[in-house]
Order: sequence, then C-alpha cells, then structure tokens
Amino acid sequence: MKIRGISADLLDLLLRLGMENHPNEFAAILKETDGVITELNLVPGTTSNEESASIFLDMLPLDTHTAGSAHSHPNGVLLPSDADLGFFPRTGRYHLIIGWPYGPDDWQCFTASGQSYDLEVIQ
Repeated sequence: MKIRGISADLLDLLLRLGMENHPNEFAAILKETDGVITELNLVPGTTSNEESASIFLDMLPLDTHTAGSAHSHPNGVLLPSDADLGFFPRTGRYHLIIGWPYGPDDWQCFTASGQSYDLEVIQ
C-alpha cells in the first residue's frame, strides 16, 4: 500500500523524541493504517549515541503494517547518510529523518532507495 501521510500527533511525538534524546539519536519503526503512518514501535535492544542509533532487527515484530522507520539527526542534516541508505531497505518503504532543532519543519521523508518523498501531515 502506498503511504499518503503521517498523523500530526505522531509527527509531534517524533519531534519531541528527537528533542528529548538530543544530543543522542533515537530510532523507531513506523506503522501505518489505511495508508497513514499512525504509530511507532520503540524496538527492544535499540542502542544510540551522538553519532548513530541501531535497531536490533531480530526484535522487530512480525507485522504487515510496518511502513518504515524514523530516526533523528542531532546535527540537523536532513539527508540520509550512507548507513541510512543501507538500513532503509531492511525496515520498510518510507523513512523519516527528524533533525535539530526539532521544529515543525525539521523533518524529511525518504523512500527505501533514499529519494525524497512528499508526505502529507494529516490532522
């Protein structure tokens, strides 16, 4: 299913997670319902520091509604790194990068191949 948007409440939560974990990164798995990303899953075993966050993929739930991932870039760069591009295809089709200073416009969505993707915020 094509993802058409993200709930405004979930986006607000992701921005707060970025701020609360700063200067460390955070990472989460995103879930969708009817083409809208509405939930996140903080996977047990996830580790993070100032330069990266790693999800223990063996702990991912078996779920057909996994849309992709979200993680923060405390440096504010809203572009995928080489490590991100290797991670994206393993965790879904749509991936959000949340960046410092974690305001309403400090995020970007990408496809699994790293292409920018316009994701509507749904109230």
